Amino acid sequence: MNTEAPAQPGTRVGLFVTCLVDLFRPSVGFASLKLLEAAGYQVVVPAAQTCCGQPAFNAGDRTGARAIARQLIASFEGYDSIVLPSGSCASMWKQFPDLFSQDPDWRRRAGECAAKTHELSQFLHEVAGHRAAPTRSCVEGPVTYHDGCAGYRELGIDVQPRELLAAAGVEVLENTAKEQCCGFGGTFCNRFDQISNRMLVRKVDALRQTGASVVVAGEMGCLLHMAGKFSRMGVEVACRHYAELLVEGDGAHRAPAVGHAKGQT
Repeated sequence: MNTEAPAQPGTRVGLFVTCLVDLFRPSVGFASLKLLEAAGYQVVVPAAQTCCGQPAFNAGDRTGARAIARQLIASFEGYDSIVLPSGSCASMWKQFPDLFSQDPDWRRRAGECAAKTHELSQFLHEVAGHRAAPTRSCVEGPVTYHDGCAGYRELGIDVQPRELLAAAGVEVLENTAKEQCCGFGGTFCNRFDQISNRMLVRKVDALRQTGASVVVAGEMGCLLHMAGKFSRMGVEVACRHYAELLVEGDGAHRAPAVGHAKGQT
């Protein structure tokens, strides 16, 4: 969203929505935008953004990853902050400088972008200071939280989404598999499907044991992976991105749960 009023210094945010949100869950992008605007930031969603380049990077295609990084850096470097509703993609942005070890200028530009890149819950919690948290969330009943590997291990995302949810009146029931991967891992779940499925079974079993009817996470890949498993098992558990739970009264929460048809909860 572009706004006409001049922004206060330090308040211009470039929102990177991620390709999975764009293609599978636009409501997360809109919820992220509303949360940032409610916190007092002027939000812009650059039209030239694409994938963060992580699939190419993980597959060893450094040339392709560099090309994507250059486009993103050029599109976002003019903003005060770069915010993403994904720890995995934010972690990739943090690695951009390493792609340009032989190019000092691009390495500098990549480093400047990496330094102002934040996962959404980190930004709302640590930079905005909870200003966007509603007084009451749209969700009813307790939820359990799944920690995405990249955000948890590489960025230190842990208490941030939990405290934002608590501030919105959401009770979070902790599960016994907090440090366990769900088995998605991007292309990992396709290349090593049997291993991935065993990991997923352990994860969803731990989530179910909490008794919560809603699983919340900050990674669309994980949410799609877990929602698919719950559906195949015939288990009535809703998977949602935390950003949707933090938006109050604007309709974002009325989107069906991940993997559910319109009209389902």
